[in-house]
Amino acid sequence: MIAVLVVMDRDYVPPRQTLPMRTPGIFQYAYFVDDLARAAADWARTTGAGPFFLSAHHRADAFEYRGTTIEADVSYAFAYAGHSQIQLIEQHDDQPSIYRDMFASGSFGHHHVAHLVPDYAGARQRLLDEGFEIACELRANDITACYFDTRSATGCFTELHSHTERIVATFARWKAAHDGWDGTGDALHTHVSGT
Repeated sequence: MIAVLVVMDRDYVPPRQTLPMRTPGIFQYAYFVDDLARAAADWARTTGAGPFFLSAHHRADAFEYRGTTIEADVSYAFAYAGHSQIQLIEQHDDQPSIYRDMFASGSFGHHHVAHLVPDYAGARQRLLDEGFEIACELRANDITACYFDTRSATGCFTELHSHTERIVATFARWKAAHDGWDGTGDALHTHVSGT
């Protein structure tokens, strides 16, 4: 039998260990598609996601892509699949964008994950401090969002999305629509901001 004697210095203070600030969990998985209506129907049929709410030809109040004000013509469709939000993205032109950074016209695939962050500035600074570049930042209504090019770490972009009462209420309505949807009818619905 081996006995171990541990002698503690009464004045010893262990070094403070700081854990990195954690970003809230992923709430959204986003996919670039070449046809929103077809993709929404495919997602609804294959995964049970839906109904999708369409934001056609979305425009931001302020927009920056890699240091320029270029804003591509993009439409979005949002739905839930269980507790996860699914975003479908269709770009209607060939302007430079975070979507064209990954996908040529006619192709499709996973583009980004999104975090809904109560401390937008802090989460943004954390990713900057980790050495990631902001590829796009925008403001629309009372929402601020940015997309970091995290492809070297995750294979996709990372979106930080500000947490506002209005957007949380909108997401709750979409989730309730999903929970009450039987999968029949049109998978793609028109979305009116604030509804």
